[in-house]
Amino acid sequence: MGTPALAPCDIVVFGGTGDLTVRKLLPALYQRYRDGQLPEGTRVIACSRAGLDDAGYRDKIRGELPRFVPNAELDQASAEAFIEGLEHVSLDVQDDHSWAGLTAKLPPVAGREHGNDRVRVFYLACAPSLFGPISAGLEGHGLINARSRVVLEKPIGRDLASALAINDAVGAVFDESQIFRIDHYLGKESVQNLLVTRFANAVLEPLWNGRAIDHVQITVAEAIGVGARAGYYDTSGALRDMVQNHLLQLLCLVAMEPPTQVDRDSVRDEKLKVLKALRPITAADAAEVTATGQYATYAEECERPDSTTETFVALKVEIENWRWAGVPFYLRTGKCLDARTSEIVIQFRPVPHPMFPDAEGTTEPNRLVITLQPDEGMQLHLIAKEPGPGGIRLRPVSLDLNYAATFSSRTPEAYERLLMDVVRGNPTLFMRRDEVEAAWAWTEPILAAWEEAGRQPETYPAGTSGPTAATTLIERDGRTWHTRSVS
Repeated sequence: MGTPALAPCDIVVFGGTGDLTVRKLLPALYQRYRDGQLPEGTRVIACSRAGLDDAGYRDKIRGELPRFVPNAELDQASAEAFIEGLEHVSLDVQDDHSWAGLTAKLPPVAGREHGNDRVRVFYLACAPSLFGPISAGLEGHGLINARSRVVLEKPIGRDLASALAINDAVGAVFDESQIFRIDHYLGKESVQNLLVTRFANAVLEPLWNGRAIDHVQITVAEAIGVGARAGYYDTSGALRDMVQNHLLQLLCLVAMEPPTQVDRDSVRDEKLKVLKALRPITAADAAEVTATGQYATYAEECERPDSTTETFVALKVEIENWRWAGVPFYLRTGKCLDARTSEIVIQFRPVPHPMFPDAEGTTEPNRLVITLQPDEGMQLHLIAKEPGPGGIRLRPVSLDLNYAATFSSRTPEAYERLLMDVVRGNPTLFMRRDEVEAAWAWTEPILAAWEEAGRQPETYPAGTSGPTAATTLIERDGRTWHTRSVS
């Protein structure tokens, strides 16, 4: 694929037998290994309380890897070589004595100024409550050098206070430049291409403002329910689980000002400005600009008949700056909906004057649809004349960019790119501490407003588009949710 190989490094995964590691991280590392990007000498060490030795862990992954790597990409020789290189340490991070297994495999360094010839990545694919104790344990056992990085999975807390506590605990051990707060949506090709679409094409940027754009919609819809995550999800809900991180990050990329260049801090500086410009949602207006729902079988699945946890949320968000004043951003996300899709819709304003009053057919405003999943690509919807004699008949058409069809090479999964960015020390696609805290500072009043109002999420049937309150929210403004045709 033309991607440069890296120097040998150590990748240590805490939560090494967990769902994220088995389903996403190890398949991503296998793909990078298969493409020759992980050089000889790179070590992948999984830590868990599973009580496995190296051979037992390899046997486990040998059975799991084919479930999460497409058959066409599962080269048996490469897969076996990758698996044979995996190591496992049984470790209870809160038991000081059990760290001996890791220090035996990953020798301590005598001070951070030493051992700087090898990158050490510590990936915390575990509960956020362990982020601080693991960081302290790594420090206490001398496992951190100047080239170490730590990766924090979401959620970074469940409110502003807990996010501050986690950031303080990890920040007491690692410098901010060593901390990589991951949001896998930012690793998607279509999300990164959003920056290129905006800032590398002169035709679009002059239109990227409230003078030309009527509104923006950001949708992340899932067709499945909470499943095995019911215990976690019932303490979280859609606002904490999806809006505070994924959807706000997408909003930032759509709305931010052009950075001077795409580097480690310029992009994140501009995203932070968007978060700080978000109009607060308070108890006084929450009923007008938010809608929540819970799919019909959720309470049964989580075994809590009285649960008020939202599995769907829709918001009308406004950004108080010159570029976006008066332009609403409609966000929605939910589970057990009618399709799995993630998309950003840029809805342009209608033409100022109807030039073809006698034309047949239908007209509608132009819109740019950026699809993140399941089929990454972009569609620019325009109005064209339908061929034929006898007058003008107007017809909506679209200019399509489908990544799979346009680019013949395989598109790497988000975790593949992000893991390699961690090893390289490139934090551009990761959240900085001030971003996380600004997002929580904006989100927390919504939770408080719901609690004050005694909010009860509206029940919606599984396999539908969600609660009627979400439809009312956008139709109140004379607009409708974009619907995507699913084959």
